[in-house]
Amino acid sequence: MTDTLATGGCQCGAVRYRITAPFENPHICHCRMCQKAFGNYFAALVGTPKTGLHWTRGEPSLFRSSEIVQRGFCRDCGTPLTFAYDTSERIAVSIGSLDHPEQVTPARQYGMEGCLPAFATLHTLPGTTTEDDIPAEDLAKLKSRQHPDHE
Repeated sequence: MTDTLATGGCQCGAVRYRITAPFENPHICHCRMCQKAFGNYFAALVGTPKTGLHWTRGEPSLFRSSEIVQRGFCRDCGTPLTFAYDTSERIAVSIGSLDHPEQVTPARQYGMEGCLPAFATLHTLPGTTTEDDIPAEDLAKLKSRQHPDHE
């Protein structure tokens, strides 16, 4: 068996994967299609050869977001998982679906025509921790029901 370089999956655990090929082109995309697919300002993605992505539990549902692109997501919880051009040998996984997203740092931005004005100042916003914002009696109720970041 080929060595696993990374693992990941959706938030409910219905779909899990492992990656056995090196990461390529870590990036964020600001295009409107990625904004809608991720429900966010941008999509954070990292590529790998299609032959290096192996589904270990379930498989994603696919949505054809254009005539040349398919996006994979969990049909149960909606987590965005993949992006792939039909003619490419590569597939991109969402960085947030990796068990260790901190291992990937985006190195490029695409779709800058769709970059929302607020993106330029997000890093200047004040920030707090979850513990600072939620009363102590509610913190225990906040226990995640999401699948853990491992098998």
